[in-house]
Amino acid sequence: MSGLLTFGETMGLVTADGIGALDRVRGFRLGIGGAESNVALGVARLGLPATWIGRVGRDATGDLIERRLRADGVEAVVIRDPSFTGLMVKHRRTGALLHVDYHRAGSAGSRLMPADIPVGAVRAAAIVHVTGITPALSDSARAAVFQAVETARAAGVPVSVDVNFRAKLWSPYDAGPVLRDLVSRADLVFAGPGEAALIVDGPPLQGLAALGPTEVIVKDGARGCTALIDGERHTVPARDVVVVDPVGAGDAFAAGYLADRLSGAAPAARLATAIAAGAFAVTVPGDCESLPTREDLIAATTDVTR
Repeated sequence: MSGLLTFGETMGLVTADGIGALDRVRGFRLGIGGAESNVALGVARLGLPATWIGRVGRDATGDLIERRLRADGVEAVVIRDPSFTGLMVKHRRTGALLHVDYHRAGSAGSRLMPADIPVGAVRAAAIVHVTGITPALSDSARAAVFQAVETARAAGVPVSVDVNFRAKLWSPYDAGPVLRDLVSRADLVFAGPGEAALIVDGPPLQGLAALGPTEVIVKDGARGCTALIDGERHTVPARDVVVVDPVGAGDAFAAGYLADRLSGAAPAARLATAIAAGAFAVTVPGDCESLPTREDLIAATTDVTR
């Protein structure tokens, strides 16, 4: 392989139809979701090679994950585990309040270990992408992340880190030092302003860059993004869209940026693609259902509507 390599936990995603208390909902949809697999799917849909490695259970949800990833062109290295495939349940209590609950403690995905990530695959990748979610899952998953990152660094393979802090997985106190250590080993980092504040004091771009990454991208939702890439500052506004489901927008953004980086695009073009991909993602429900193709992005010359 010569494209993106990523790994982590992908889960079944149960989404309640409609708005209101979960016990009042009468319809549900089943999909898949996971930060790393979302990025792999986004990169693949944009025409670049992407590999995802992860553990799933010997169950129907694990089957669904494997089929969905491969159907969209992701090279899925699926390790079947005796434990169950994790699950997310997503519902809107009100039009403005979205809940995501996890059922993943002891799941197959949390049992990821260093031996699951082949050294040869890491060395052959063009970019290794990891998130701050996987180190929160278990000691073995955290070891897998850091071992892969160190293998990539030794081989001269760029390392991309999306901070992706999840408060339901660990506390800011526990997460801060681990995430700081991870970012200090990266060439490229994505973070929201609040996530950056867990790691550094002061302005996020300069603080994160001081840790070592030469490409720092701060995602700020409806305010767009700012970036410091090879010493040059960039500011890109967000697209004006109707937000239906914000979950997965950051993954779509990262996928757009990384796909253009893999194809050799200039920093400004990478950021423009990232913003457009993130805008697509928020316009329909689901973690990965609306990740765009190149044709989608070409068609959306001024804005993104559905």
